Amino acid sequence: MEIEAGRTDMKDTEVSVLGLGAMGRELARALLDAGHRVTVWNRTAARAEALAERGAVVAGSPGEAVGASPLTVVCLLDEDTVLQALDGVGAAGRAVVNLTNGTPEQARRVAELVRGQGGDYLDGGIMAVPPMIGGPHAFLYYSGSERVFREHRPLLDTFGAAHYKGEDPGAAALWDVALLSAMYGMFGGLLHAFALARSAGIDAGEVAGDVGAWLTAMGEAGPEYARRIDTGDHTTDVVSNLGMQAAGIRNVLATAEEQGVSTALLGPLADFMRLRLAGGDHAAEDLTGLVQLLAPGAETV
Repeated sequence: MEIEAGRTDMKDTEVSVLGLGAMGRELARALLDAGHRVTVWNRTAARAEALAERGAVVAGSPGEAVGASPLTVVCLLDEDTVLQALDGVGAAGRAVVNLTNGTPEQARRVAELVRGQGGDYLDGGIMAVPPMIGGPHAFLYYSGSERVFREHRPLLDTFGAAHYKGEDPGAAALWDVALLSAMYGMFGGLLHAFALARSAGIDAGEVAGDVGAWLTAMGEAGPEYARRIDTGDHTTDVVSNLGMQAAGIRNVLATAEEQGVSTALLGPLADFMRLRLAGGDHAAEDLTGLVQLLAPGAETV
């Protein structure tokens, strides 16, 4: 769902930031760079010193920070720290944008707390590491109050391209975690590849270029995988069927064992392939058929 901004000139807008860890500091920096009047709060006050030198106002408490601005951006460690920071801050008439990584249910609980105080709530998922904030490759998912998203869209775009995913406060977290799932799966394979290379006396850097090119090429299968999953067609024009893939991954694991490398990261995928093959006539399917084993209520043991 794409929503156009309700305002185009957000320069000098007052905004508060709760949390000055690695990500929170970058969010505050981006706001200062964009010319906003920024109030910051962090449990460890020393983390605010560099931002104060750039003109940020340092609040003595979360409540003071929330009261200083019509919009507060929250980026703390986890749900517990968010709930503690926002408890009793007096958010009535204020907007809270929570960019703390969490689950959909956690986002809904924070939304309930803020709304219970009379505030308006927008949840967000940051698809970037701290140095990417404000750069061309950063983007963020948002869900919850459409009014907050629309009104503050130019400010939110300061962090990275802003994408609205609906009124459910938990939607942004779901999109965030879905993409992180793909990332961690890729990183697991990447680490396994480097471990195999090093087991043969080959530096990881020597194979990194080829690994990156291979992953980029294989990543182009994403839209076709999505089409198969959405339509339920796992068998038409399959290039590398499950029967062949299962044989191939056996060689991957066997090679790892020969080299003394753990199979802990890739072993579960091989187990799912075997389970799918054992469950019926699925050898001609694409690997996408494994999604059936991940569905709610699926029997996997």
